[in-house]
Amino acid sequence: MYRWGGCSKLAELTYIGTSPPRPDGPAKASGLSQYADDVAVAGLWFGETVRSPVAHGRLRSVGWRRAAPPGAVLVTAADLPGPNGVQLIDDGWPILAEGTVEHVGQAVALVAAPSRRAAVLAAAEVEVDIEELPPVFDLSEARRQPSLYELELGLGDPEAVLDQAETVVEGEYRTGHQEHIYIECQGMTARWHPSGPRVEVSGSMQCPYYVHKSMVHAFGLPEEAVRVRADAIGGGFGGKEDYPSLIAIHAALLARAVERPVRIVYDRQQDIIGTTKRHPATMRYRSAVDAEGRLLALDVLVELDGGAFTTLSKVVLSRALLHAAGPYRCPEVRVRGRVLRTHTAPNGAFRGFGAPQVAFGIERHMDAIGRRLGIDPLTLRQRNALVPGDRLPTGQIVDESTSALACLESVARRTDFVTRWTEYQAAQTETNGTPQRGLGLSLYFHGAGFTGNGERRMNSPASARLTPEGRIAVLSAMTDMGQGAVIVFRQIAGEAAGVTFDDLEFPEPDTNEVPNSGPTVASRTTMIVGQLVARAVREVSAQVADWWGEQQPAASPYTVKDGRVVGQDGRSTPFAAVARSYLEVHDALEVTVRHQPAPGPVFDETTYQGPAYPTYAWGADIAEVEVDPDTLAVRPLRMAVAAEVGRAIHPRLCIGQIEGGTLQAVGWGLLEEIKLDQGRYLNDRLATYIIPTAMDAPDLDVELLEAAFPDGPFGAKGIGELPMDGGAPAVVAAIENATGLVVDEIPATPERLFAAQMRERSDD
Repeated sequence: MYRWGGCSKLAELTYIGTSPPRPDGPAKASGLSQYADDVAVAGLWFGETVRSPVAHGRLRSVGWRRAAPPGAVLVTAADLPGPNGVQLIDDGWPILAEGTVEHVGQAVALVAAPSRRAAVLAAAEVEVDIEELPPVFDLSEARRQPSLYELELGLGDPEAVLDQAETVVEGEYRTGHQEHIYIECQGMTARWHPSGPRVEVSGSMQCPYYVHKSMVHAFGLPEEAVRVRADAIGGGFGGKEDYPSLIAIHAALLARAVERPVRIVYDRQQDIIGTTKRHPATMRYRSAVDAEGRLLALDVLVELDGGAFTTLSKVVLSRALLHAAGPYRCPEVRVRGRVLRTHTAPNGAFRGFGAPQVAFGIERHMDAIGRRLGIDPLTLRQRNALVPGDRLPTGQIVDESTSALACLESVARRTDFVTRWTEYQAAQTETNGTPQRGLGLSLYFHGAGFTGNGERRMNSPASARLTPEGRIAVLSAMTDMGQGAVIVFRQIAGEAAGVTFDDLEFPEPDTNEVPNSGPTVASRTTMIVGQLVARAVREVSAQVADWWGEQQPAASPYTVKDGRVVGQDGRSTPFAAVARSYLEVHDALEVTVRHQPAPGPVFDETTYQGPAYPTYAWGADIAEVEVDPDTLAVRPLRMAVAAEVGRAIHPRLCIGQIEGGTLQAVGWGLLEEIKLDQGRYLNDRLATYIIPTAMDAPDLDVELLEAAFPDGPFGAKGIGELPMDGGAPAVVAAIENATGLVVDEIPATPERLFAAQMRERSDD
């Protein structure tokens, strides 16, 4: 275990544990990178989306208001060549509205024109006739409708324990929408080739093969007739997991209609109106505890607002339920969940994928238990935290890398938590008009990789091959949306093969060129695909070295180190030269490996019992905030974060992930509130949807802890989503420590704090 600033790589490793510069850094910093809207395309036309102005209604007709504008083309659901559904988990998300509209902003029609301005003007000339029907917005009404999905898991008989327990604590906790606000909005360019036919799509996406699958489904084309390429990506956070499939189909439909390349790029308002968000959640917790606050039983109900269509809600609910009991030991647990349907835009993938919502729920519930029993937050969590060998609600036994207590110790040591928390607690009534300060603690964990048997079913491949120049080309569908995989994969490959970065090539994600190594989601890229890359390049390197050894007068073993093929006698030759010699004899060398889950129990997706994830990353946050007693404005001052990451391949980027995710979580907890009226987003631009800036960011003190995961590359775990889980409950707990106000809904805006203050006064 180490802390940034004093962390050191293992002596026998060359690249792992170092922080080399990103190869894409200069182009991105200078503005030379070509994003989706930068790529020049000859003969390009532009597309626009015509959207429903109402939340629910019967679609009577769609057509030009008058004559079609010169050169403009209109596409509706009647023009679809195949099924009207985007293929994700199912195809229940319409490509274009047909028969009914189900939310404000739903795509009803598409237009294309030779210029962007002409396309915007043409879209304004499309008339949509809708007979309005009663919409469902309120969750209490949605509960009376059929759910989009339901799920339950558990261990033991919590109801029997709750019935007999002396102390039962109950609470309801709510979280709201969150908009991704990636720097680059959604954008896709499509080229339709009538001969064949064939279609090519390029743009901003996390998962090229997701887009490929949806295109094959929508157009009824053979797989080889669809080509998908990822351009440089200006951020994703999950918002470019599901939605790019829809906009890619839209662009391709227009390209097919006009027989020219067509580009659709949203502006910020279109992006907010049309795309998926984080699921709002309502969570009800009932727990039985003993006199020392130890959990005896837990009963949880999680309800997610899925919006109008299911999209990825099933797997979001699954991960939410698997994390709902938190990183705590509890012998009797029942967790039930359902996705409710409302006439709002569908909610989908967002960093954390359901875990941040339930992390807020369980952490606020732990604070409620501490409040009830008079136990400080640190002591309560130390008594309940999972340790190696403990059992999760699925029956999974947590492994030796379980680090909840180590994370708690790290943040508590750096903040003198109990002493200062107690002092702030005592000073709650001594405002004197000056800002009140408080500390809040959260403990969290996050399953790395796909849930259940997802990785086993995918059996993801990655390949490595020698190029004519004597380099190793590494082939995977990995995309870099800013997280730094572009350098981390070089470190993994260079270390595994014994070569330098100059000996490596990484072709851009292109479904015609790279295998389907799976999507860049679910904290799986470094841990799962990185391990595949390590295995593939190691085998290529070893084959080259073995061949070289056989060519020597006295055949002997050769190895590859620091970019040279080295014999036992110390003689060495550059790897690239040896690789070129190999190709002169053998013509080609390519190795493909597939993911092989570790042997052991298999997750039962019917009973939801067994190992849901191969391992977990762990974290703890302590937030210090300042609350203005008059305006109730909250200013986060500083945060201490501990993150157990298995092995930090690139410590500086790892720290950056933790810092960025923590700030994103703090923004969700304090500032980011989507306001709706009759299903319409009221704050649909950056002037009114408030996110934290550098001026709002607390000072962040991050400590990286290491407990190597043997099945990850050089011990690494997936950590991209982990920091999203802890920031919101920590800052809300700090508000309570500062003011005594109990807030169980986020964002904790001044208006919500004022309402809590009024409730407290009315209770008095």
